[in-house]
Amino acid sequence: MLLARIEALFEPDVGGGVGRRVPIAGGMLHKSWSEFAPKTKYAMTVKTKLMGLCTVFMLLLACTPNQGQEKANALINESSPYLLQHAYNPVNWNPWGEVALKQAKKEDKLMIISIGYAACHWCHVMEHESFEDSLIAVKMNSNYVSIKVDREERPDIDAIYMNAAQLMNGSGGWPLNIIALSDGRPVFAGTYFPRDKWEKVLDYFADLYVTDKQKMVTQAEQLTEGISQVEMPVFNESGSSFSQTTFEALFAKAVSDIDMKYGGREGAPKFPMPSIYEFLLTYDYFKTNDQAKEILKVTLDNMAFGGIYDQAGGGFARYSTDKTWTVPHFEKMLYDNAQLVSLYSHAYQYYQNPEYARIVKETLTFVERELMDKTGTGGFYSSLDADSEGEEGKFYVWTEAEIDAVLGEDSKVFKAYYGVSHKGNFEEKNILTKVMSVQEMAEKFKLAEKDALTIINKGKKQLMDIRAKRVRPPLDDKVLTSWNGLMITGYLDAYFALGDENYLDKAVKCGNFLLKNQIQKSGKINRNYKDGKSSISGFLDDYSHTILAFVKLYEATFDESWLYKAKELKEYVVQHFGDEETKMFFYTSDEDPELIARKMELTDNVIPGSNSSMAHALFLLGQYFFNEEDIARANQMFANVEADVIESPYFYSNWARLYSLMGNRHFEVAVVGPDVQQKKLTLAAKYIPNKILMGGKNEGTLELLEGKLSKGNTMIYVCENKSCQLPVTEATQAIGQMGVGD
Repeated sequence: MLLARIEALFEPDVGGGVGRRVPIAGGMLHKSWSEFAPKTKYAMTVKTKLMGLCTVFMLLLACTPNQGQEKANALINESSPYLLQHAYNPVNWNPWGEVALKQAKKEDKLMIISIGYAACHWCHVMEHESFEDSLIAVKMNSNYVSIKVDREERPDIDAIYMNAAQLMNGSGGWPLNIIALSDGRPVFAGTYFPRDKWEKVLDYFADLYVTDKQKMVTQAEQLTEGISQVEMPVFNESGSSFSQTTFEALFAKAVSDIDMKYGGREGAPKFPMPSIYEFLLTYDYFKTNDQAKEILKVTLDNMAFGGIYDQAGGGFARYSTDKTWTVPHFEKMLYDNAQLVSLYSHAYQYYQNPEYARIVKETLTFVERELMDKTGTGGFYSSLDADSEGEEGKFYVWTEAEIDAVLGEDSKVFKAYYGVSHKGNFEEKNILTKVMSVQEMAEKFKLAEKDALTIINKGKKQLMDIRAKRVRPPLDDKVLTSWNGLMITGYLDAYFALGDENYLDKAVKCGNFLLKNQIQKSGKINRNYKDGKSSISGFLDDYSHTILAFVKLYEATFDESWLYKAKELKEYVVQHFGDEETKMFFYTSDEDPELIARKMELTDNVIPGSNSSMAHALFLLGQYFFNEEDIARANQMFANVEADVIESPYFYSNWARLYSLMGNRHFEVAVVGPDVQQKKLTLAAKYIPNKILMGGKNEGTLELLEGKLSKGNTMIYVCENKSCQLPVTEATQAIGQMGVGD
């Protein structure tokens, strides 16, 4: 078997990352290449569907493009910052597209498909060691057609070849390096390789393609068959009905490996994974569960007080390298911060902890300062890298001497509050972590709490002034539709929780940006935007997160155009992404060029999966428009994955949350009349996940609003399954009708 021969040559190097185990229904799959070798078909190793690729990814670091080469390759005309970083490599890189694919077929060459993203540390290590090496470049240019892919722009391509890596060795990460036939079918997949091992890979496959091409073709056939079966659902004919026993079992399974001391899952590294805590929050709302409360508190508090949160400037890093949330990988992603704003907003609404409100405010301050498009479009950039000047975290860390010099006589108080020491907690420097409360610090230094807090806030501002003069981490300034949808939702959740009109303004402006630049008249969405250009068709998550954002924009503004646009986008998705056999949705549109497999995304990862978020969208729109077909489809989608959700709710947490909403009482709340805005905000300020809001100063066009205008009065109607209770005039009365206490 080909894999066994490869393994005899060398073991793949994964750099600083840890291979990701692949959860498979029936058990955890973590096999070496040789263990797969006896199989005659890769399909034999894929019993049902691949679950979430949710454990550990590569450690990430920033890098700047190499401008040492005088001649640019074909990437020079791309807009992706990641692709541009490779534009001056001596490797003849091509972007993914017909030109490179046709070249490979015409010249009958193997392809190298190398996938990464702008903040990926080991991507750039491999670039420096191999792709900038002229001898390696000669081998790649002579024997291969080489293609670079930004996984954030093309997650469809990444998903297919990540499946290949998972099937071959049970783990994956980035950089993801594929050797493929000229038709794109993979024969080999690995992650990071040092220069000497990468050279062996190049030589081995170049020789094998000449001496035993059929062996590679056979390998590609088997591997492609396996890829086509990964994460493909089966229609559940029996359907699914809600069960309180199942709901409680989901909760018990989801929290079975929670770290009750520091929060998050046991072990390290730790990713925030907001959707699991949204599920726990919803569970606590319906079941009033002390364990859920404790898990949420310990997790949200430790993340907020730890180094994963930028204590000076706000905003969360992508993950913590340790179990205490102390040492982050310092990159900051838009999608993390958007979802965490939503989570902390909901937690503040429910638990009224002022610390959570502070986290929301500071994180949005960070987003506006660092990730908001400075040209005024209303869009938001993708990420900030982890390092600057070649050092990870250099922009964010401090020596004790620096803090003493900047803060002067206030230094002692500030250092005690943030655990600053001469030894430090990160390479002899300090990542600020909150180690005591303001009250404890005030007592320690015999200060009034107000004075202690003044010292802390003054010190943070002084450090930020110094930090502003440092070399900044590189910015990935592409705008992705999906992530901007999440950011709109984050702003609106913060608006509902805190009532700050600035948050509403930012959300509306971003929504208008998407309408103007990313959504075509046909309903088709573009995924990316940079320098005034959009070049890639949207994927299912671009639609689902935009639809959910537009529904929430309607709730915030009662401007029906948002709701009707969401409905229009939903109809486009059903037509061009829908699989009528299973009622699920493909990740790619039927209008886009075909890849070697058409995939579905079923699991929930650091971002909720596109099928679960689309099911949420159908469930909401079905209520607004009385469309039973949409609600039935959402129910069928859940039924198809029900067994997997029960088996691993942590990796299907957004599905689990949908299950809780579909199975419990759900209210349609209509507010109509001249004082609609204030009453709506009072209703929205409460954490009531099982409600939708609708209304306006007039009745509008929605069926549920018909006949509800009472001239001169503002009336609130709490309805359930199209049946309304007696109207009331006060929001508190309506909240009571939904069974929610003060």
